[in-house]
Amino acid sequence: MVSKRLMDVPESGTVAIANLVSQLKHDGVEIISFSMGEPDFDTPGHIKEACARSLNGGFTHYTPSTGIPDLRKAIAEKTARDNKIKCTAKNVLVTPTKHALFMIALAYLDPGDEVILPDPAWVSYDAVIRLAGAKPVYVPTKFEDNFCMSADMMAAAITKDTKMVMLNSPSNPTGSVMHRDTLKGIADLCIDKDIRVMSDEIYEDIIYEGEHISIGSFDGMFDRTLTLSGLSKSYAMTGWRLGWMVAPEKDIAAVNKLQTHSITCCTSFVQEAAVEALRGTQEPKKKMVAEFRKRRNLALDLIRDIKGVECNSPEGAFYLFPRYNRNISSDDLAVYLMRDAHVAITPGRSFGPSGEGCFRLSYATSEDNIIAGIENIRKSLLKL
Repeated sequence: MVSKRLMDVPESGTVAIANLVSQLKHDGVEIISFSMGEPDFDTPGHIKEACARSLNGGFTHYTPSTGIPDLRKAIAEKTARDNKIKCTAKNVLVTPTKHALFMIALAYLDPGDEVILPDPAWVSYDAVIRLAGAKPVYVPTKFEDNFCMSADMMAAAITKDTKMVMLNSPSNPTGSVMHRDTLKGIADLCIDKDIRVMSDEIYEDIIYEGEHISIGSFDGMFDRTLTLSGLSKSYAMTGWRLGWMVAPEKDIAAVNKLQTHSITCCTSFVQEAAVEALRGTQEPKKKMVAEFRKRRNLALDLIRDIKGVECNSPEGAFYLFPRYNRNISSDDLAVYLMRDAHVAITPGRSFGPSGEGCFRLSYATSEDNIIAGIENIRKSLLKL
């Protein structure tokens, strides 16, 4: 019998859909997948070459658990420059971004603690909160507000047991970006109520309008903010599994204690390639973001042309989160579209109660797939 803590964690909706896609493809069914949050571009060549040099040079053994010094310094330089967070290499822990999320939950949450989540939110936040024995508290957001949580909405959810709030901007699944005034209001509330912030900024470089703001850059927030980011999305390096946490030194030491008892350190040769990613040419990243912008505009035009479907314009990431008016749950809709349209989307309910009546569509795929796939969705929805 598995542990109760594991039984309390629902299966990832995104992975469940991906597994169904794999099964149908194995059965010979051609599926256009809009389900996975992964760039379809290859990792830039200069980064792969740096990795090969590292491997061929014999850099294949343990590194310091916090990461190699040159990478920690490069991450601190980027964070200070781009995120306006005053930090040094001592404030950096090199770790897979998703692993950092698990370690943060174990390091800071106790049974009975409450963690505020904007609803909808990425599925793994709920999972790590529950695995730590704490309770996720969803703050319902609205389609009309681009699914952004305000300080007033958060304030209404705070209790004596509130320990942390988890933020994600740009957002998975909605693509919404939290603006400066909104973040400032939340920052002031966290200072006033002594609430810690976990800020997941993995999509920070994929921005189409406006600017990315880090809540840890506001006065008084660095000491209570754990900022996560990484290379997966911006550099098409999902399989490399490398990211980081930026935080006060005492928090780096606390979370690193868990790292030494889990993965020990990140893959050595990947760390040297990461230095090249951050310090080398940024042109491939710029071209990728420009292509995502074109795809967003294309997908948005096509999805809005479907009768009974509405969609906000995402300011970042690479997702649409359309709302539909058919009398069918988002889980059932996903299965229906898979079998009838041969298209994979992710049910909105997977991201929290407020996601019901919506679905997530990743446009990290070719324009041909976007055109054909959304046309298939249109035809199938007309049958309902």
